[in-house]
Amino acid sequence: MCDEIDDAGATPEVDTVHPTLRRLAAGNYKGTFHKAYVLLTEITKKIGWDQLLRIRSQVFVMEEEYRNEKQHAPGGSRNASTVALRGRETPQPNGHGEPLEEDHRDSEDMIQSEADSEVTDLQANGEPSAASSHLDPDVSKPTHTITVRSGDETPQPQPPDNDPSHQQYTQFQHKRLCERWLDNLFMVLYEDLRIYTIWRTEASQYRQQQLAYKKSAEEWEILGELAERLHHPEEAVEAWQSCLSMRFSPKAMRGVLDLYERKNDGRNQLGALIRLVAWQYRWYSEFSPDLLYIMRRLIEEEGAVKVRSIIQATSLPQHILDLTHQYAALCAAFRSSGSDDDVVDIVTDGDVLLDLGGLAGVQKEVSLRVSGRVISLASPVLRDKLYHATGASKNEYPRRLSVKDEDGDAMLLICNIIHLRNDKLPPRLPAEMLYNLAILSEKLQCGIAVSRATSPWFDRLFNAPAQVYVDMCRLIEATILLDEPIFFARFTARWIMNEPLDGKFAVAPTTHVRMKTLSLQLQQRRQSHIQALRADLDLLVDCCSLAFAKPAEHYIDYAPGMLPDPDDQGRTGSICRVDEGAATLYLGGLRDEKIWPATVWPPTLGEIVEAIKTFNIPEYDDCDKCEFCEGVKAKFSLAVTMLKSMHASRMWGLCLDCFRAETGTNKGECRYEHAKARS
Repeated sequence: MCDEIDDAGATPEVDTVHPTLRRLAAGNYKGTFHKAYVLLTEITKKIGWDQLLRIRSQVFVMEEEYRNEKQHAPGGSRNASTVALRGRETPQPNGHGEPLEEDHRDSEDMIQSEADSEVTDLQANGEPSAASSHLDPDVSKPTHTITVRSGDETPQPQPPDNDPSHQQYTQFQHKRLCERWLDNLFMVLYEDLRIYTIWRTEASQYRQQQLAYKKSAEEWEILGELAERLHHPEEAVEAWQSCLSMRFSPKAMRGVLDLYERKNDGRNQLGALIRLVAWQYRWYSEFSPDLLYIMRRLIEEEGAVKVRSIIQATSLPQHILDLTHQYAALCAAFRSSGSDDDVVDIVTDGDVLLDLGGLAGVQKEVSLRVSGRVISLASPVLRDKLYHATGASKNEYPRRLSVKDEDGDAMLLICNIIHLRNDKLPPRLPAEMLYNLAILSEKLQCGIAVSRATSPWFDRLFNAPAQVYVDMCRLIEATILLDEPIFFARFTARWIMNEPLDGKFAVAPTTHVRMKTLSLQLQQRRQSHIQALRADLDLLVDCCSLAFAKPAEHYIDYAPGMLPDPDDQGRTGSICRVDEGAATLYLGGLRDEKIWPATVWPPTLGEIVEAIKTFNIPEYDDCDKCEFCEGVKAKFSLAVTMLKSMHASRMWGLCLDCFRAETGTNKGECRYEHAKARS
């Protein structure tokens, strides 16, 4: 299962999110406000916040300027500039009979036309004007966009420099009142920048002090959105990856998916896409246009065959992969670009086409373009097929070689490996596909060339947190075919440790003779380990049994075999029981851990070994110990230490070189270092 998308046990994180992060409003903007905010963030990214504020103060009337004007402006002045700043004292009805609300949200030009300047000049000189006497109050308010004419376009005289009304409003030339919604965007942008700066500063300080910077998953998600809004993609991905390391988040996964898209990382894009598809299906949504678009674009860039192969090579359950294959099938149904390709280029200048019967579970003929020289060097079988071809296939170019009976996915992997296309190899491989690769490598006799790339796949399977493989027999056989001595020893040791003590290495009757030999050797090795464990535990029990033996019996402060002198009352003293008490305690500890006796052993050898590894010697107070006690505590501690040391260096599995030797023991130096029995 995709455990990372299972939120059945998830708890709400409302209380773990800082209120300041929850109050960030920019993430909820849509439409016009979203576009305006994006423009502000782009400007800030290019010129900086301080420069943005300077430009804002040059374009818009600032609050301090507005307050100073209201305090110092003459009460009798009614020119257009003061009206624009102050507004009318009483709202006038508009054409629909509704009052006109004065609000600084409306943008007002601070410079009026020459006609208004003339009205102001005439009123200041005390001369009535026909234009001013019939001027309606609504007309005196400037419209949203008024063109300011230069002095040479009007015959009206300009006010002299000593005109106080003109000098008062010169500072407001080319300025407008900032509308409330835009002013609010500036405040929201400031809050985003403030939170982002605090976050990066704290993270840097924690990093310098080598401390873990901890946030809840939802907080990381919010910080990722914040960094993305402010055009910091690397920081956004860092936050989203921190969120995904704690729990699955579709929003964070989509953000990481965008990063993979910018980097043209098709393999990781598909990995994220598979999890998003599974998430959609988990919430009863079997189709997503966004995910279909991503799949379509990947198919256009990489080709349908390659995309299907990468999907199939992941270690997720097959029913989840089938959900993703449905999106690829939709692209093929609508004949999207790249979905109809039938040739996969391993090398673009290849001279041979290998015809396959299908790839990634799709039964459709596909060809692999490869280099004839490379496949000839890697595989003697392919070389013989290629150069002994007859008929039309011998003279055509590129030459065709039919391998339709072979596993298509395994053949694609082999071709990528032998052509050194490491960028095309999946980071992990399911156990079943790895087994198919090993079988085909043996059939084509190219195991030496293929084995160079298989170690990481075996390592991931061995260190997987859960057992992602079921058939241990096939996995061990794959290590033999691909000549992996390290993982042969590891996986055989895992079988010996994890299988029941009376279990058998199940092999099919028709299997290769090497597997029957392997089954016999594994059961013999397990039996020898059981006998060795019994002998090892005898070392512990012997230390305790000596304390109960008759020769160890002695009186307090007297050597064994000596009788103490009687006292005045005829008493001869008492027998020392210190060692017997320690022996009883240690035997009880072994029994509690099910280490001794063999009748209480757990069902697997691994549990027995783990119990010995973690066994702690019980505390025993031997302060009353006499000088003639043999010291069971010291002997028992030494025996336990020796036993743990022997188990740490013991080879629990089999050696591949010794397994292949006819005598059962390799005479030379083995690639997996281990102790050998002396001849």
